[in-house]
Amino acid sequence: MALQGTGMLIVGTDIPAAWEEEFNRWYDREHIAERVGIPGFLSARRYIAVSASPKYISFYETEDFAVLSSPAYKQMLANQTDWSKKVMANFQNVKRQVARTTAGLGAGLGGAAAVIRLRPADNDAATAREALKAVLADLVTKDGTLAAHIMESDPELSKPLAEHKDTPKDAPEAKDWIVLVDTTSAEVAAAAAKAVSSASLPGLTAIDSGTYTLMWILGKAEL
Repeated sequence: MALQGTGMLIVGTDIPAAWEEEFNRWYDREHIAERVGIPGFLSARRYIAVSASPKYISFYETEDFAVLSSPAYKQMLANQTDWSKKVMANFQNVKRQVARTTAGLGAGLGGAAAVIRLRPADNDAATAREALKAVLADLVTKDGTLAAHIMESDPELSKPLAEHKDTPKDAPEAKDWIVLVDTTSAEVAAAAAKAVSSASLPGLTAIDSGTYTLMWILGKAEL
């Protein structure tokens, strides 16, 4: 499915087994709807790992990047519910990106996805972006590969939240780019992750990649 906005909040996390049932109940019964209800947020998708770390990852699409530093979003962050505080205190291996969606190729929302983390050099983002787009343009012609999106993180806004107690404030992944590839199966997603990670991309270094299956998606119109 073509993304409708140009902002994206991406949150990946692990959770201790003893908290996993409540974590999923909280995500599904409170957190996703709460976030999508913020003005400017458009949709949220949840994924669970097939072969990836962290085990869970969510993508929150916004109308534009400015929404992710808006007063409404900041107010929500400053006034977390008691349930949110309780659950989020148990997050582990948190990866949080506040990003601009800078490219989208193909069409469709797949039941599986590849997620690739790339670390940019400190120069010539435009050249790196064009090289990556060329790789993705070829990738979306492959059977079972539907769409691919580039999300470029803002290093300042991608800092961990106060609730993410085990995540360093100066984590290097704050500047990473995320590639999301929608596919029809986990096998195709694995091939897509390998193709992007192994590609020669000037100015970009592959940090890690993984495959996920879609748990569910919520759009603003459904609230």
